[in-house]
Amino acid sequence: MRLVTKIAYNVIVQIIGKIIATILGLIAIAVMTRYLGQAGFGQYTTIITFLSFFGMIADLGLTLVTAQMISDPTVNQNKILSNLFSLRLISAIIFLGLGPLTILFFPYDSIIKLGVIITALSFFFTALNQILVGLFQKHLKMIIVSIAEVISRIVFLIGIILVVYFNYGLIGIMVVTVASSAVSFIVHYSASYRYAKIKIQINLDIWLLILKKSWPLALTIIFNLIYLRADVLILSFLKSQAEVGIYGAAYRVVDILTAIPFLFLGVVLPIMTTSWINKNINDFKNIIQKSFDVLVIMAMPMLVGAQLLAKPIMVVVAGADFALSGQVFKILIIATFMLFISCLFAHGIIAINQQKKIISAYAFAAITAIIGYIIFIPKYSYFGAAWVTVYSELIIMLASCYLLVKYSQFKLNLSILLKALTASLIMAAIIYLILNKLNLLLLLIIAVMVYFVALYILKGFNKQDIRDLFGDRPLLNR
Repeated sequence: MRLVTKIAYNVIVQIIGKIIATILGLIAIAVMTRYLGQAGFGQYTTIITFLSFFGMIADLGLTLVTAQMISDPTVNQNKILSNLFSLRLISAIIFLGLGPLTILFFPYDSIIKLGVIITALSFFFTALNQILVGLFQKHLKMIIVSIAEVISRIVFLIGIILVVYFNYGLIGIMVVTVASSAVSFIVHYSASYRYAKIKIQINLDIWLLILKKSWPLALTIIFNLIYLRADVLILSFLKSQAEVGIYGAAYRVVDILTAIPFLFLGVVLPIMTTSWINKNINDFKNIIQKSFDVLVIMAMPMLVGAQLLAKPIMVVVAGADFALSGQVFKILIIATFMLFISCLFAHGIIAINQQKKIISAYAFAAITAIIGYIIFIPKYSYFGAAWVTVYSELIIMLASCYLLVKYSQFKLNLSILLKALTASLIMAAIIYLILNKLNLLLLLIIAVMVYFVALYILKGFNKQDIRDLFGDRPLLNR
């Protein structure tokens, strides 16, 4: 199977898996929001967000470094992976262990504190998973990751339904969260035996090499975490848990969407890295451009369509009590579009080993975002938080684009972006005309059909693009 076909296969598998997982995740959110209400879902959001700080710090940049390091054909894969896994194990124990201790000093209700103590174990399993995902990315076996995610979501959904049936409350939901993460880890770890022999291994020379590569990523992750997650924590300090719930419901839907570029680029990153290492610069630039086109084609209709359908989407997903979340969703989807693009540029910067250069941009975004949250959340609540998030993503998108262009001499072609925008506006016009005449599912189906037909007519893609995925003509060399 040719490389481009393998990439296409892995992307298609991930898309199918993500669609199934997304449906399961949305059903779970629908059950939780209706069961917990605004305040209870706000408590759930606070627990997850609080622990995400410690989970991301525990990452130490190892997730992205894994795919980069084992893509080098000169390294011993088993030795590198074993040391990466062992380093992640220790960092997860240390940093995630701090979460339950730290929460005791915060002025939260006892149920939130207990929820953090229980749910820390879920983040521990997730932390170990991320190293294994890098292995499957390298071998283009993302079907395993997709299967693990779907199984985990099924376990989570069934668990949530049982919690509601037996009325085990928020703590029951947090226990189910741990169980679903444990199942995901078991699937990943069991499947890894086919591709690597991972053991607990401490080689200080290798650890120093790993940390030398990962510390710039660790810093950017921490800064990224501050400007993306501090909004929920500051909101939880200054406003009610009900307001956190309204913001959190929109954010949970956005979180599902933001997983798409990371899944897609997780497959592409090893290919980009290999092309750059082997000095196949034209291939590298083609991969960046093609990836940009694909991400824009996916993100643009979401951005435009959400401006009309945000409220009905949130009502269907979370219930009538969360109708206000639709207004927040309209704003956050702008940040989501920017994240699709900045995610590509950031992965490109990692592939060319220039991640140190972007630290200052993340630091600036984090510091100014915190100032923005403190200024605007007291006055504008979740709307202020959402707009500051948009500002932060804009800064990172522009900075990462500038740095990638500077260090790789890549020149971005915006023709597909303009065609995707035109097709999205045509789609929006049709939606506007039939908005109050059909239910949401039919509206979404019609919107997707209109968008892709319009994009095809505008030559945003053609039959040859489809053939190239499976034919003899290499897509990346077009």
